[in-house]
Amino acid sequence: MGNGLYLKVGIALLASLIISFISTPIVKQFAHRVGAIDVPDDNRRVHDHPIPRMGGLAIFLGFILSVVLFADVTLQVRGILLGALLVVIVGVIDDIVPLPAWLKFLLQIVAAFIAVFHGVRIEIIANPNIFSDAEYLIFGGFSIPITVIWIVAVTNSVNLIDGLDGLAVGVSTIATVTMLVIALLVSDGNVAVILAALAGACIGFMPYNMNPAELFMGDTGALLLGYVLATMSVVGLFKVFAIISFVVPFIVLGLPIFDTAFAFFRRLIRGQNPMKPDRKHFHHRLIDMGLSQKQAVAILYGISGILGLIAILIITTGEVRAIMVLVTLIIVALMAAFIMNIKKTDAQDTAVAALPEDDSDTAEKDGTQSETGLPDSEVPDTEEKGPDGVSDAAGEENEL
Repeated sequence: MGNGLYLKVGIALLASLIISFISTPIVKQFAHRVGAIDVPDDNRRVHDHPIPRMGGLAIFLGFILSVVLFADVTLQVRGILLGALLVVIVGVIDDIVPLPAWLKFLLQIVAAFIAVFHGVRIEIIANPNIFSDAEYLIFGGFSIPITVIWIVAVTNSVNLIDGLDGLAVGVSTIATVTMLVIALLVSDGNVAVILAALAGACIGFMPYNMNPAELFMGDTGALLLGYVLATMSVVGLFKVFAIISFVVPFIVLGLPIFDTAFAFFRRLIRGQNPMKPDRKHFHHRLIDMGLSQKQAVAILYGISGILGLIAILIITTGEVRAIMVLVTLIIVALMAAFIMNIKKTDAQDTAVAALPEDDSDTAEKDGTQSETGLPDSEVPDTEEKGPDGVSDAAGEENEL
């Protein structure tokens, strides 16, 4: 089954990637025609000009066509696809004409119930209470509300981190690939094929969404990715690994979940509406620290990647675990070097900005010469240069 499964997974990933990549320009034109345009009209948005959205429709096309072609459409998969169709319809409408928040929330609950009534349920997890004699927690009738809460929470958490070019789709891709690797390790073929279809669809869309973005995926894509990740984590991670450790699904989706939880409780503590948007998410804080969009996204990608590797480490042993430890250490080292380079560049820029300006540029423009008889541009540099004396390389170093 091994080689056959890998081939099927590869074909599903490639097919969804191609479909998504080819359909994205068509979706972009469609977004222009129907007026699905994101206008930067508040301080939460970091782009400075209108950009079309609804790019998630291309992700949906690549995903669903690949799943129908290569996956076994079981009862659970049918429920996931029907729920995904509902959230995509909601997202498309919201990208054209913004819907009330309460209505979107209600329809997300409906989509969650569609999956639940098709057998997508969290029924048992390892008991996190170390002082209890019970090894497992069996939810019984509570499995329905618990699963609905999980699906809606993850769906919204992905939507909330969709604030920088390429951030939400990239983080979702990392989470999807993590779950795909786990599914392959346990030979859960159908789950692996579905996750491969989602990963391919995201990768096909990413070239159009990376900074500077040509197209946003909008609520159409953010709600879709959150919903599919939430439901597939129930079918895959919770079904298999919640008995070993219930923390695995939380680690895989750690970045969006923690960001959402932090935002929710921060607003409650300040007496604000927990559903009211603000500019205090992780990506906003990184931008406010002086990082560029590319730098902030790279850091959050690294964090997501490390969390994904930790999740794989929890459920693996032997040689696979050793490889994962090595890869994790390499990523940590690269992130540390990246952050140190950012700090070094910022420090250089600050030092240069503090230097006094001179008249060297004016003298050069006037064709005057120094006391040595040489043009100023050829005189050895014995004085401090101002900002105009800094080479273009410094500016290029600061732009990643």
